[in-house]
Amino acid sequence: MGERFVKICGLRTERDVETAVAAGADAIGFVLAANSPRTVDAQTAHGLAELVPEHVLTVGVFRGQSVARVLELTERSGIRAVQLHGDEGPDYYRGLRSPGRTLIRAVAAGRTPPHLGEYGEDLLLLDAPEPGSGKPWNWASPDFVTPRGRWLLAGGLHPGNVRAALEATGAWGVDVSSGVESERGVKSPDLIRAFLAAARGGRPTE
Repeated sequence: MGERFVKICGLRTERDVETAVAAGADAIGFVLAANSPRTVDAQTAHGLAELVPEHVLTVGVFRGQSVARVLELTERSGIRAVQLHGDEGPDYYRGLRSPGRTLIRAVAAGRTPPHLGEYGEDLLLLDAPEPGSGKPWNWASPDFVTPRGRWLLAGGLHPGNVRAALEATGAWGVDVSSGVESERGVKSPDLIRAFLAAARGGRPTE
């Protein structure tokens, strides 16, 4: 199995970002949606995004916000990708499309796999039936039909199961937040390094 794309999400401190970048993350996520223990404001996200090298994608996570609000926060924070977690339709993606901006559509897993690009997104994220809960779900079920193309597996992943999840699903990449936390909303540098090492099949990067 080749090397997979890894996104570490819900980062709030310089230490979190520097740890994830040094350990080899492909993308760094900042929660700009309201009502989450991981939410940061646009100014904080901007300062953290400035620590991220060009080859690592910076992602803003949104849910239930208007196109105008998403655009405002995206511009103020300086992030390069938008991840939508609500019931946003194709009009949202058309309104957010801009040169150099990556659009990610997050959907809860179900019996019918979504089709990458049907809303105009660049990447698809398949989350647990209860997104953000950190609860594992049955991605190893023989009834689970995976999407095609570039899609990320999320929901209940942690250093101890990410490799098995990748092998079971063949996902193009993975996304983790609660699975690398020492407590809700607080990231653990050791768990971030362990997760990336496990996803890549090697040892943690010092």
